[in-house]
Amino acid sequence: MNKTSNNSFKNNWKTSWSEKTFKFQLPVTIVLLFLALHFFAQLLVFIEQRQGVVINDPILNLFNPVRLDWIIFSLIYISILTGLLFLLKYPQYFLIAIQTYILMNLFRMISMYVIPLDPPLGTLDLNDPLIFVVGTGTPITRDLFFSGHTATMFLLSLTAVNKKLKIIFLISTFLVGFLVILQKAHYTIDVIAAPFYAYCSYKIIYSLQKNLMTETFTDR
Repeated sequence: MNKTSNNSFKNNWKTSWSEKTFKFQLPVTIVLLFLALHFFAQLLVFIEQRQGVVINDPILNLFNPVRLDWIIFSLIYISILTGLLFLLKYPQYFLIAIQTYILMNLFRMISMYVIPLDPPLGTLDLNDPLIFVVGTGTPITRDLFFSGHTATMFLLSLTAVNKKLKIIFLISTFLVGFLVILQKAHYTIDVIAAPFYAYCSYKIIYSLQKNLMTETFTDR
């Protein structure tokens, strides 16, 4: 990080931290993030023990699954790290990204709870290292509607400040969605619906922050 960039980073955080709303929201948001991850892990254990419905997906019927875990998760976690590193320079959008992620996962928890699904026939379950970090420690195959990985990639595109990164993350969203379908880890509708939920979550949080942080908020 060069001197100019470092000064910009410090100034942006100093400006945001001077607003009481931001100073209150940031620690609360971090706590809510950990709570959301905890309850999400508990829900995963519950839905994995519950029977669901198998959907007849005409697109998945066209091919045999392909194991693509290492490509999918390399793409996802490199993108998340890159997105967060760039967002750290812009505290208000960093906050928006984290809050959007929390709201998006709340929608996902509700969706998974009210729409019990069994995995597609022939599925190859995704070996997501995050599942073990948040504490389930067991293979998860029923966290289906909607695709959290696809939604997260689209969220990175929505919150990215850099235009080139926006395009890269948008392309990555299509790639991740395509790859999880190839692995039959999700139904087609799970992937198609994911950007919609991410977009709705982002618009809700963005609108709220625009009204709350009136002193320092800047439109892109």
